[in-house]
Amino acid sequence: MSRFRYLLRTRYNECDAQKVVFNARYGDYTDLATAEYFRALGYEKEMQTGELDFQLVKQTTEWRAPARYDQVLEISVATRHLGNTSFTLATEFRLAGEERVIVTVETVYVHVDHHTLQKMPLTPALRAALERGAANVTIDHAAYLT
Repeated sequence: MSRFRYLLRTRYNECDAQKVVFNARYGDYTDLATAEYFRALGYEKEMQTGELDFQLVKQTTEWRAPARYDQVLEISVATRHLGNTSFTLATEFRLAGEERVIVTVETVYVHVDHHTLQKMPLTPALRAALERGAANVTIDHAAYLT
C-alpha cells in the first residue's frame, strides 16, 4: 500500500441501535486520522505545543456503505490541494482488508496563527511536507496487523 493508513476499531458507543456507525462519527474519525497524518509528516511537537494550528472551514462527507460495530476501519489521508493559507485533505474509509471505499471526506483547513487565530500563509516547510505526504506509513490503533 502506498497510501498513508490509520487503522481503528469501531466501538459500541459509536454505533446506533442497529450497530451501524453513526454518521457524525466520521467527522471524529477524520479528525483522528488527520492528527496521525500530521504526526507522520513530522509535526507531532508542533501539534502538541500549538505552534502548528489550523481550523476546519468546510467538510463534505459521502457515504457509500455502512461500517458496523467492532469492524476495523482503514482510513487513508492525502493532500488534495494547497492554497496560499488553506489546504484540502482527502480522506477515504475502507473496511480493513478491502479495497472498496465506503466513505469519503474532503476537508478544507485554513492555517492560522495559534495566538491570534488569524489566517496565515502556509510555511515553505509545511507546504513541502503536505506535498510529500506520508505514503507507506501505517498507524495501527486497532492491533489489526499484529
